[in-house]
Amino acid sequence: MRAVLCDMDGTLVDSEKLWDVAMDALYDRLGGVLRPEVRAATVGGCAENTMRIVYDDLGLPLDPAAMADSAHWLHDYTAGLFDTGLPWCDGARELLDGLAAAAMPVALVTNTPRALAERALDTIGRHYFAAVVCGDEVDRGKPAPDPYLRAAQLLELDPRWCLAVEDSPTGAAAAEAAGCAVLVAPNAIPVPGGPRRRQVASLAGLAPADLHDIYTDLATPIPTPTPTPHERERACLPADTP
Repeated sequence: MRAVLCDMDGTLVDSEKLWDVAMDALYDRLGGVLRPEVRAATVGGCAENTMRIVYDDLGLPLDPAAMADSAHWLHDYTAGLFDTGLPWCDGARELLDGLAAAAMPVALVTNTPRALAERALDTIGRHYFAAVVCGDEVDRGKPAPDPYLRAAQLLELDPRWCLAVEDSPTGAAAAEAAGCAVLVAPNAIPVPGGPRRRQVASLAGLAPADLHDIYTDLATPIPTPTPTPHERERACLPADTP
């Protein structure tokens, strides 16, 4: 394990409850009532997918300009809620402190737009992260692998050397598609299991050594490239052979 890639909402900070409030307010603005199953479908999603789900549910035309306006309104509303303070998820701060003490690189990988993520980082602390990737900085947000691929690229690592920490089906799917081993601590909704996923009730009590053990159990071995005939021949020659 060379790095840990962490989701934000519902994984490090218990902000999904604030997103619940903001989504209820958006539905009120659009003249509807948010149903639990629709809210569950949007957890961990990128802005584009969330607005498509909302507009489909309300029977509204899928007008890109209107959906973009709703997304901006939702993010502005949520920013105000973030400014009132973000509670940590159980064990999250202690785990970040442990990873920092172990000098393990950590990247924040979130579908939240940069402007809103910056507000959250005022609470979380920027010093924990060697890189931050936000939903509006990649072509496709989670569940596509793009955010995790970008984070690994910024850390100059193969994603298969990284353990992702997630709380949602959307995020776990994105990390798995990128090639990461995935530690899942479900928050708002259940997350399906998988051969490259390990589930825990919460991050409480987990230390860097525990994450390393989980990664070792889940990671797909990275094969050593087979040497070419020329490379094998050179390996057999004396070191001073020109």
